[in-house]
Amino acid sequence: MSAIYDPQGVEQAAQTLWREAKSFEVEESAAGENFYCLAMFPYPSGKLHMGHVRTYTLGDVINRYQRLKGFNVMMPMGWDAFGLPAENAAIKNKVPPAEWTRSNIQYMKGQMQRLGFGIDWSRELATCDPDYYRWEQWFFTKLFEKGLVYRKSAVVNWDPVDQTVLANEQVVDGKGWRSGVPVERREMDQWFVKITDYADELLNMLDELPGWPESVKSMQRNWIGKSAGVDINFPVIDGDEVLTVYTTRPDTLLGATYVAVAPQHPLAERAALLSTEVAEFIEACKNTKTAEAEMATMEKIGIETAARVEHPLTGEALPVWVANFVLMEYGSGAVMSVPGHDQRDWEFATKYGLPIKQVIEPAGNESCDIEKAAFTAYGKLVNSGEFDGQTSELAFESIATALVAKGRGERKINFRLRDWGVSRQRYWGCPIPMIHCDACGIVPVPDKDLPVVLPEDVAFEGVGSPLTTLDSFLNTRCPSCGGEARRETDTFDTFMESSWYYARFASPNSNKPMLDERVNNWAPVNHYVGGIEHAILHLLYARLYYKLLRDAGMVDSDEPFTRLLMLGMVLQNGKKMSKSAGDAGDPQHLLEMYGADAVRTAMMFAAPPDQSFEWNDAGVDGQAKFFRRLWKLVHEHTDLGPVVDLERTDLTAAAKDLRHKTYSTLERADDDFDRRLQFNTVVSGVHELVNAISRFQATTDQDHAVVHEALKIAVLVLSPIAPHITQALWSELGESTLLIDSSWPEVDTDALVRETVELIVQVNGKVRGRIEVNLEADEGAIRTMALENENVARFIEDKTVHKVIVVAGKLVNLVVR
Repeated sequence: MSAIYDPQGVEQAAQTLWREAKSFEVEESAAGENFYCLAMFPYPSGKLHMGHVRTYTLGDVINRYQRLKGFNVMMPMGWDAFGLPAENAAIKNKVPPAEWTRSNIQYMKGQMQRLGFGIDWSRELATCDPDYYRWEQWFFTKLFEKGLVYRKSAVVNWDPVDQTVLANEQVVDGKGWRSGVPVERREMDQWFVKITDYADELLNMLDELPGWPESVKSMQRNWIGKSAGVDINFPVIDGDEVLTVYTTRPDTLLGATYVAVAPQHPLAERAALLSTEVAEFIEACKNTKTAEAEMATMEKIGIETAARVEHPLTGEALPVWVANFVLMEYGSGAVMSVPGHDQRDWEFATKYGLPIKQVIEPAGNESCDIEKAAFTAYGKLVNSGEFDGQTSELAFESIATALVAKGRGERKINFRLRDWGVSRQRYWGCPIPMIHCDACGIVPVPDKDLPVVLPEDVAFEGVGSPLTTLDSFLNTRCPSCGGEARRETDTFDTFMESSWYYARFASPNSNKPMLDERVNNWAPVNHYVGGIEHAILHLLYARLYYKLLRDAGMVDSDEPFTRLLMLGMVLQNGKKMSKSAGDAGDPQHLLEMYGADAVRTAMMFAAPPDQSFEWNDAGVDGQAKFFRRLWKLVHEHTDLGPVVDLERTDLTAAAKDLRHKTYSTLERADDDFDRRLQFNTVVSGVHELVNAISRFQATTDQDHAVVHEALKIAVLVLSPIAPHITQALWSELGESTLLIDSSWPEVDTDALVRETVELIVQVNGKVRGRIEVNLEADEGAIRTMALENENVARFIEDKTVHKVIVVAGKLVNLVVR
């Protein structure tokens, strides 16, 4: 072993050993219980950034630790390869999206290999490969046959320049994020998956996921949004229809002073035919975003129509307003407005001079002044006729009963969750496997004709999808009648690909439909690692997809991820690192300067996994210095020659203290790796152990044996985080087996038994010394030792000790004057 630590050479050598031994290629039948560790696969954007480094290092730490604990661990990797960034890069660089994507995959794969991640590359997949997405297409046709997918008209954001649908996030100040022109609200036919059929199960099964953070489960519960309420029917005056609204607060019904409908509602469209002002307002609303975050902050505006509806209990005529804050795609596209008890309605009513009526008063001592703000709490009913004096809870039932009796309403359980719209009017995505025939309607592509391959060698300029004009793709024959037909030109939302990839990893290259029996050897994923930004949509869709696979007989469990580790963000100057901001922090220069182990360890040491933190390259330099010190320590130790067998009963007090430090470090690291998932304290624990080894003066063969034991445990504990240097040091310490194939050692409980304990000695609250005392020492003996400590004596000289406070096992505080 060289006396000089060369991280590049050490890391190359370790990776060669793993590659030749196929250390990370796993089989279902290998020894040990199977353990599936997975970090969310990346979008191949070009280069890894520090967020990637954090995510995949954390996954690899779990992977390597669980291997040491005896599990047969699988950690695969793939590429979430479809999506908008490839289209943008194609426009900018004038290369096809496929070429750009596959080039990025190769580069990023090389970076991952350079970081030493213990990935089973034999299972690698890219979602843009037809061998992958053919099964997604196949499954979609089966869901279509079962009635779980459908096509209907939906309102979308349309960019008239780019000729494409924009996500709400791509609409900036009412304009297309790239074109800069005002977007239009259009109705277009879209494909949907019936996630609402699984809403109850998706909600209830959250209680069966003890390995998920409560914060994530709470976010999903809120997104699903189950509520109990009433559908209330307001008859349209001078019309034959009724306006149905859903409310969770029927107790406030007597306070309704107007109703509001979405600009796309039939009542609004009829009003537009009678009023140019209403028509102009509806036209202006076509630029309104539909994201809830935007809706919450935008100005609430509306216009009154000539239409009136009848209050279902009082018969009073209420005006119908068209309002920009009512969405057609939510519920019936209409709301009853109770400005006395809903703040949004109050602000709207105040703005337009509409009546505000109080029908709830506080049941306790809450403040209530509806001239200043709506009273939104539950309470007791007033100004509500026969319901006066009832609590809100009682009035919910009694008013619902009255509505049902009059045929003006019915109780209903509602969900905030809406069916999953999976259509995208984009090119770079998985083609939706449907055919449009004038004679037969919509016909799924037969199994024998799958996959519908996305043409990759196309001229892509960003205006519309080339699929809509590519005759070789568009024109086909109807599978039913054989007549001329057209392919669906929409592609799937990329969440479709990321909702089942974890299952395909468990049965790679299967030629059976989608998955084979191997999937149940691994699924569900034991530990899933990813960013908190995926806490709702990705995880919700993945949970749905897994239940769809279960109901199709392909998996035999209910949930895809047993334990979840959600990561905080890597920040720079207080903001999340991102490629769009130009500060994503490419780790390449750090790898070249310091090596992978220093980068990995600095990342793990920076903060607990669930916390966001400010990245600083200086942390890598600090870890590199620590590795040079550890390397030197092992080198000097092995230069002393062979090590005798350790005789545990023949040790000095100092040697016993070092063994206590060694095994307390091991015990704490075991808990930190497994239960607590606090890898930063593993690093600090090894630092402390190495410091203790450095301070220890080995003068006998037994002392030498104690140091050897301590170094081996320090190296093994550190190995999941810094696997390359620890492999080299493991070999130097005399071990012929690869460290990755070794076992986590048992804690020597005898070593943890202490005869003495170190106490901190404070003088007026400031640490001034340390004393080693026998565990059986009484307070008098402890007081004497503290007063006689040489350093403490300097701070109490010429002073009066007013009080001595002894905290058993921890400290002594001398109060002096």
